[in-house]
Amino acid sequence: MHFSLPTMRHPRNPLARALSLLIGVAVIGVLLVFGLVVVSVLLVGGVLLLALRRWKQGSARVSSTTTHASHKPEVLEGEFVVVQRGRPVTH
Repeated sequence: MHFSLPTMRHPRNPLARALSLLIGVAVIGVLLVFGLVVVSVLLVGGVLLLALRRWKQGSARVSSTTTHASHKPEVLEGEFVVVQRGRPVTH
């Protein structure tokens, strides 16, 4: 089975060519504006979401520090292995 698209014939009338060019440019412009609107909505929503999270974390920190007089430092716990530089390490 062979699939082929029909040949695109350009209009011979110069006015029809100019009109099709203007319609094409208008469609591309509308798509660009729509894309910019979507990107700006996502950007503003993301900034608002981050600001809301930071505001909630800030208020939680203030309330927790005021209720507890002795503040325990946050410690990263884990297992550590000392590696000697002179010898190769075998596992």
